[in-house]
Amino acid sequence: MVIRLWILVLQLSELCLSSVVHLLYAFYIFSSAISSDLSQVFNERFKPNGGREEELKRPESLDGLPPIVLVHGIFGFGKGRLGGLSYFAGAEKKDEHVLVPDLGSLTSLYDRARELFYYLKGGKVDYGEEHSQVYGHSQFGRIYEQGNYAEWDEDHPIHFVGHSAGAQVIRLLQQMLADKAFKGYESTSENWVVSVTSLSGALNGTTRTYLDGVQPEDGTSLKPICLLQLCRIGVIIYDWLDIKWLKSYYNFGFDHFNLSWRKMGLSGLVDCLLGNSGPFASSDWILPDLSIQGSVRLNYHLHTFPNTFYFSYATKRTRKIMGVTIPSGILDIHPALFVRVLQMSQWSHPPDVPPPYKGYRDKDWQDNDGAVNTLSMTHPCIPFEHPNHFVVNESECQPLRPGIWYYKIVEGDHILFVVNRERAGVQFDLIYDSIFERCRKHVFRTSPPTLPNHIQH
Repeated sequence: MVIRLWILVLQLSELCLSSVVHLLYAFYIFSSAISSDLSQVFNERFKPNGGREEELKRPESLDGLPPIVLVHGIFGFGKGRLGGLSYFAGAEKKDEHVLVPDLGSLTSLYDRARELFYYLKGGKVDYGEEHSQVYGHSQFGRIYEQGNYAEWDEDHPIHFVGHSAGAQVIRLLQQMLADKAFKGYESTSENWVVSVTSLSGALNGTTRTYLDGVQPEDGTSLKPICLLQLCRIGVIIYDWLDIKWLKSYYNFGFDHFNLSWRKMGLSGLVDCLLGNSGPFASSDWILPDLSIQGSVRLNYHLHTFPNTFYFSYATKRTRKIMGVTIPSGILDIHPALFVRVLQMSQWSHPPDVPPPYKGYRDKDWQDNDGAVNTLSMTHPCIPFEHPNHFVVNESECQPLRPGIWYYKIVEGDHILFVVNRERAGVQFDLIYDSIFERCRKHVFRTSPPTLPNHIQH
């Protein structure tokens, strides 16, 4: 009895610590966005031309180049959210033709992939009739009056770069294109995607989902008391209050679930909080997709395509001392991630629970970056291995071959290359310069090399 009580006290203490750390980080992001906006307004107010600047025109030489689309991860945001704050810490300014879509920050990978398609092609987001009925939300969502790259097709393919869960969104979208899963677009194919770059991508799930509260028994349901339960309650109340200016500033992406007080009333709020309705009741949100079991289910249907180039950066903030995996320092790891780096390095799958896949071993999943296990970030490897090549020196891999996951292991935590550019220093520029240079100079679909959108004569 005393031991059980002591364990409960430790669990509650850890929950309180994690909650405070994550709330402080969220407050830091939100306040940074507001201060940036206020500073911008102040500067523009006192400019000689009244803050009006000449619109920068894209150089003519770039008109034929395929765009590079940066896809954010969990709790992320695209251009237009959180004021002038950039999820990718301004990396989008390194190239003249970069798009940064704003997708649901907590919605399922499926819903986000559908949103990404219509963001690019234009039109009303269609989540699919069958899917919408199964998970209890509206079939249609946001309307894009004009697509951000409406000419997108096999002759005008796209480079995609995804951080964290964004990498899996891209893979799922490419599979949907191959399966011709968009009504009214019967000519889609996997060749609409010329390259996929994964940056700290959760390609095979993460054990952090279990530490945050997902049940290891099924990889879907939540423990009664956990960090994700607090998150669930906060998100439901935030969406129910439906404060327009606040949601325009930051949106979790559940508008198609109609959680607003205007549509569901007080009784609907109670129903959601009790877990009887809404996205968290239906498992149509992102955390179940990021458990190892959820990734196994998803990866079973996702292919690595022979005409697409794949590259992955796997981050790591652990090291081994006498066979024991521990964090590789204190000052080098973001305060919001240090405890999770330690916990993930010591994670053991419950012995009384069936393993998430055949051949699972705890030691394979110990190295991590505080959010995703390093093994998961290298290349798709569960439930089966995809073609892959470990990269030590990128120059030795030229020319790149399509249909193979080239992966490189980089020292860094999960958020080193997003939000705060100063933390990564020169490493930030090295990573993104490498990504953009590969997209622009080394990734070609034909031989002799020609840019994907250019016709050979």
